[in-house]
Amino acid sequence: MRLTNVAHLRLPFGRLMGYDVRVSEPGRPLTVSFDQRRHVGAGDRPGSWMAISFRLREPVPRDALAEAWLAVVARHGTLRSTFVPGDDGEPRLHEVEVSAGGWVEHPVAAGQSVNDALRDQLDSACTPYASPSHRLSVLETAAGPTIVVAADHSHVDMWSMLVIVRDLLAALADVRTGRAPALAEAPAFAEHSAALQQRPAAPDDVHRRWREIIDGSGGTMPRFALPLGDPVPQPERVEVRDVLDVDDSAAFSAQARAENVSTLALAVSAMTDVTRELAGTSLRAVFPVHSRYESTWHDSVGWFITNSVLESADADPRACAAAVKEAVQLGSWPLEDVLAPWGGMPEAPGMFAISWLDLRRLPVRVDAAGLEAQYIGAAIRTDGVMLWFILDESGLHLRCRYPDTDEARTHVGGWLDLLVERLRGVAHSSAGSRLDVDDRRFRVQRAVRADVPAVVALLADDELGRAREGAEEARYETAFDVVARDTSQYLAVVRDEADVVVATMQLTIIPGLLRSGTTRLQIEGLRVAAGERSRGLGAAMLRWAHEHGRARGASLAQVTTDEVRERARTFYERLGYETSHVGLKRSL
Repeated sequence: MRLTNVAHLRLPFGRLMGYDVRVSEPGRPLTVSFDQRRHVGAGDRPGSWMAISFRLREPVPRDALAEAWLAVVARHGTLRSTFVPGDDGEPRLHEVEVSAGGWVEHPVAAGQSVNDALRDQLDSACTPYASPSHRLSVLETAAGPTIVVAADHSHVDMWSMLVIVRDLLAALADVRTGRAPALAEAPAFAEHSAALQQRPAAPDDVHRRWREIIDGSGGTMPRFALPLGDPVPQPERVEVRDVLDVDDSAAFSAQARAENVSTLALAVSAMTDVTRELAGTSLRAVFPVHSRYESTWHDSVGWFITNSVLESADADPRACAAAVKEAVQLGSWPLEDVLAPWGGMPEAPGMFAISWLDLRRLPVRVDAAGLEAQYIGAAIRTDGVMLWFILDESGLHLRCRYPDTDEARTHVGGWLDLLVERLRGVAHSSAGSRLDVDDRRFRVQRAVRADVPAVVALLADDELGRAREGAEEARYETAFDVVARDTSQYLAVVRDEADVVVATMQLTIIPGLLRSGTTRLQIEGLRVAAGERSRGLGAAMLRWAHEHGRARGASLAQVTTDEVRERARTFYERLGYETSHVGLKRSL
């Protein structure tokens, strides 16, 4: 899923509408979490919200969308709560009743971008003390609506935004078929906050480790290790980078498995290495961890995040895995108790935070690609560095926000450049791309245009190929360009120790409704150079292809070969393939 900022958001032009609900006077008091108290206690301000957008392909009546939204609000208690300032200035949280209201148009002014119009609306509606502090908006276009759901951060996190989208789509499906939305009430976040307050205080060793890390950061929460310029809030600079595509992401994960660590630990290894090289110090960062300790809270909406601290001095992946494990453990205790010696969180200009979210592992799923869903961050002034990683089926993505000063552009930008280079380097040299055959080592890579002549030579290197191949090079290059643009295709080349292409195969991921929605991996054009045949390279290539398919959701592999290739059929059958179908061809 794209992780973006409201200034970078991809929005069509259309009519911008917002839904105003009716809210009762504050009712019974609710428990306020430690992070809610910090966030809301800073007061109303623009940019305290987070949002998610998605597109629908067909028009949706506004009344149907409103009914579905009210069902979502009724399901999640935090969307039926509001903050008010207490007599002592501390925020108080109260339950409220939310009922149907009406749609209001927010005109896009002459010369104003749709993004800015949306930002103005959300900056006004989704502040900490707003009642409610969430907003349903829709951008109506002839091609279908783009829906935006936003809320002040005190009520939501990224996981919660997926829950909201899933529930809204389910409720909308019910409404459009004439049924009342069937959304049962989920456990409320305030109940979770109350449960956390009953957890035991942190043991002495946890307090001691927190103090060591904070002392190592100069008596504050960890700060970015390089200069950022004048330490006052500045206009933000936001960078959004696609770090690893689906192939490189799979290779990166394979390397993590080879190291017996998580992908997060391997990424921390790269960050540790980069920080040591550029700043000469350990990696230290605020490290958010989720607090959905039990499955009870998986379908709830709220700010189920607590902050921890990550300290990594050794770039060895196993040491980084231990550092991540420690950070999760340090974040498993009530922060109010842990941070009491500092009177709360000891914040300072330059604070550095790293967030990691692997959407593939969440129990909540939406069709992010089909919905063109995007996480949206607000635009703010900042004096710190915030780095978000998102890992999903399309690869690894990051968003980084930092002060827009010359120093920060140089130092944060340079840190990011080197980090991306290191992450890609790990992927490109991954154990997942290596084929070890006896005492030989080969490497599988996606073919580039310069490999076309070598691939064609392999395809032509047998009795059938010599008769079929041989067209002018331009035709092959045109075909390669089509294959290279198609993300379901992987034209592989295998290189030997001398970097010579000695084998090739084309892999295709085929989603479909057949076989109960089975995704298939098709393998064709597998060719091995004559001098490398009958040595196990072809079998190693197939094993690699199977892993490639599994990483992309395939649960069935199929190969194509000519009927006259009896040796090839024997080879495939020896590796578990069955002759179960008849393939027919016709010239067009």
